[in-house]
Amino acid sequence: MTEGRASRAGQLAATGQVDAAVTLLVEGASGGDAEAAMLLAVWHLRGTPVARDLPRARALLRRAVEIGHVDAALMEVALTANGSGGAPDWPAAVALLRIAARGDPVAAAQLALIAAMALDADGRPAVPLTGTPLATTPRLAHFPGFLTAAECAHVARVAGAMLEPARIIDPATGRLVAHPVRTSDGAAIGPVHEDLVVRAINARIAAASGTAIEQGEALTVLRYAPGQEYRPHLDTIQGADNQRVATMLVYLNGGFAGGETHFPVPGVTVTPRGGDALLFFNTLPDGRPDPATRHAGLPVRSGAKWLATRWIRARALDAWQQPVAPV
Repeated sequence: MTEGRASRAGQLAATGQVDAAVTLLVEGASGGDAEAAMLLAVWHLRGTPVARDLPRARALLRRAVEIGHVDAALMEVALTANGSGGAPDWPAAVALLRIAARGDPVAAAQLALIAAMALDADGRPAVPLTGTPLATTPRLAHFPGFLTAAECAHVARVAGAMLEPARIIDPATGRLVAHPVRTSDGAAIGPVHEDLVVRAINARIAAASGTAIEQGEALTVLRYAPGQEYRPHLDTIQGADNQRVATMLVYLNGGFAGGETHFPVPGVTVTPRGGDALLFFNTLPDGRPDPATRHAGLPVRSGAKWLATRWIRARALDAWQQPVAPV
């Protein structure tokens, strides 16, 4: 049985018999076992228990899709758009999504969302994006209605199943560790989960900030319950060679009290409103962290605050080297 082969491969790998497990999955994929192809693709994406091999993973996903694996189809769409295992190809990703949408309501809903966006042929905003300046030191701009309600709901839904207590990057190890000042739940939407709606939103953030989409870290979603907050902090990373030069915050919902974003130095406090976004630049002209960007997410008094954050680096970074949610 299909499930039995994948299960046996998992058991073999768990006992160190990786070669035997891979052989079993390769045989299964060749023989029309979609789950075997999918599991081996996931292993190659994770980089465990086999080496990470994005082109190989893409080929295995294609095989799983040909056999009829729905989840593999959506994963292939995401990786095609963001260029994992090949060059980014928005038109090809849209074409794949249209095929998937014929029999999958999830794909159909994503297709409807991107159809409602004003996008160019490469999935970028077709119209200029200009924010309202709130301060010049630091550079701070507000973008009302940056996302629609449907787009906000989609981002929250994608991240919802992956939420876990907030963590940060330890500058000494590069690993994620418990966050000392942010009391919230969060999830990073990595390359595998970056569907075309999320990809288009990331492209919108890049356009609004005047940066390339490749400079952005994975879109991270945070949920703050009553009493939770993000105490005053800088978004820069101590000693980073590729520094976080800008931050875009997108408020995903309303209906809660508190949770304002406060910048003490310019004396700016922004009240969250679903769909609005806030852009600020974290570094000085010489590249050093700008202390004026210290800011806080004030405590939520009632309800739940949902927020999407994209940290933007000085240079492009490899999305697969970021500590994001697992495949």
